[in-house]
Amino acid sequence: MKIEHYISQLLYRYQCVTIPSFGAFLTEVQSAQLHESTHTFFPPKKVVLFNSNIKNNDGLLANHIAQMEKIPFEVAVSNILNEVAVWKNNLQIYGGISLPHIGELFFNSENNLVFTPTNQLNYLTQSFGLTSYVSPAVKRESYKQEIEALEERAPIALTPEKRNAPVVLKYAAMFVLGTGLLMAIGIVGFNYYDAKIQQETLLVETNVQKQVNQKIQEATFFIDIPSAIGATTEIKTTVKKMYHLVAGVYQKEFYATKLVEELQNLGYHPIRLASNNKGVFPVLYGSYSNTVEAQEALTKIHKEHNPEAWIMIKEIE
Repeated sequence: MKIEHYISQLLYRYQCVTIPSFGAFLTEVQSAQLHESTHTFFPPKKVVLFNSNIKNNDGLLANHIAQMEKIPFEVAVSNILNEVAVWKNNLQIYGGISLPHIGELFFNSENNLVFTPTNQLNYLTQSFGLTSYVSPAVKRESYKQEIEALEERAPIALTPEKRNAPVVLKYAAMFVLGTGLLMAIGIVGFNYYDAKIQQETLLVETNVQKQVNQKIQEATFFIDIPSAIGATTEIKTTVKKMYHLVAGVYQKEFYATKLVEELQNLGYHPIRLASNNKGVFPVLYGSYSNTVEAQEALTKIHKEHNPEAWIMIKEIE
């Protein structure tokens, strides 16, 4: 059975899809990007990653295959393990495998398993229909240089015209000058009157504003405060812990309860979650609010107790 198709379907809806005894494919949302060298805009997308340390069966992939193929859950788990055996054999023989719509897995020169995701598919459903876009560079023209060149080709010269004014026009000019002088005196007087009115108006507005400011300063504002002595108001903030350190996942509640008792005897404080929609019972070492704390706890657990422990990213109510 080829399980790549079912893994691809789950990557649209989940952040982590685990392949038992092999590893897990994780998704991380990447915002829109611009490549300045190529002037290309890329829409937001889900980047697919691979973690070979997460190998425990959480039942997600097997349950999905069982529903799609209409086969029992145990048969789906067996089919997955058979396909994983084929993957491992191809990795040893050919040094790499290609998973359609997911990416390629291969061993590098240091014999480490490296994953290269495909760029042909975007698993972020909010970006459905969006593609990359290339915007041509903006070309700015030098209009100033063009105008200067135009002025050099067509200069404009102004030459005053000489006229001989008759004697009669001289007296007419004196009459016009006198009339203009009287009009100027009238305009000056009107401007003085107008300035006086504006000054008095400004004085009145200033006094009014002072009175308003005084009323505001004299006003008293009361804020109701609880009168009970010792009364305090507590603001509680809840930080969601989405990173969970998984000790094991079991189909039967008996084994989950037994693991909790064993961890308690070793000094741990385990948490057994209720059965999820896949019918399995996860047992946690603990839950954390960020990846740094979760990774530190995982490293410690790997050294002290369980090298197969892994991190589950999920919001648990």
